[in-house]
Amino acid sequence: MNKIEPSVLNKIHYMDCINGMKELLPDNSIDLMVTSPPYDNIRTYNGFNFNLHETGKEVFRVLKEGGIAVMVIQDQSRNFGKSLTSFRTILDWCDNIGFKLFETVIYRKHGSEGAWWKQRFRIDHEYMPIFLKGEKPQYFNKEPLKVPSIHGGKVMTGSGSRRTDGRTNPLVTRPINLMKCRGTIWNYLMAGDKDPIKRKHPAPFPDAIPHDFIQCFCPSDGIVLDPFMGSGSTAVMSKKLGRKFIGFEISKEYCELAKERLKRTDAPLKILG
Repeated sequence: MNKIEPSVLNKIHYMDCINGMKELLPDNSIDLMVTSPPYDNIRTYNGFNFNLHETGKEVFRVLKEGGIAVMVIQDQSRNFGKSLTSFRTILDWCDNIGFKLFETVIYRKHGSEGAWWKQRFRIDHEYMPIFLKGEKPQYFNKEPLKVPSIHGGKVMTGSGSRRTDGRTNPLVTRPINLMKCRGTIWNYLMAGDKDPIKRKHPAPFPDAIPHDFIQCFCPSDGIVLDPFMGSGSTAVMSKKLGRKFIGFEISKEYCELAKERLKRTDAPLKILG
């Protein structure tokens, strides 16, 4: 794999992410991307613009074979209709750029009532499409993501799974594992993490999101990318988990905010490899 210059790593670069990736990142050099783009003008983000298609092309180029790209995204509601930005982006990245859609995870959160609450449902979720470059993930470990089983430790009898012809397999009796796969609905109910520095950003996402994806999809000597660094959660969690990282942020204000959070991160930065 192509190597990134050491001077580029473990930094948040104050620059446009498309130009930054072209200038600083060689082909097939990144293991995992986790980001939340400033979609649909739901927040002003200091007035900066972005291009999700061109971003996707560069992300695909810099990811290693088997690399994963995760996006946290929702759709704006206007005139009682959704913008469909999330779905259009998924189709574009898969049909036109070359990604596979490995899975779409639902990020469950506490939605605010807001101006629409009498005429629409409260929005308690965002989408987290997981894009794959290549045939299969180069690294996958969901053990850290497992959750307690309600009936863990018991021996229970239940119906078997349903066959493709509609018939049901025989009843099975077996012990229930203490822990189970969390599935595709992930609960994150505190986006600001009670961090006053982080909450200076208009749209932070929970630190637990990059924390979980890094553990699942990034090897211990891997490199994590966030092209829209924002409040710095991806960098902070990469540092805590001992992964190398690189981030881009076009807003000077948010760049400094993220760097301040990194300075306050207790865990020492572990450089591997």
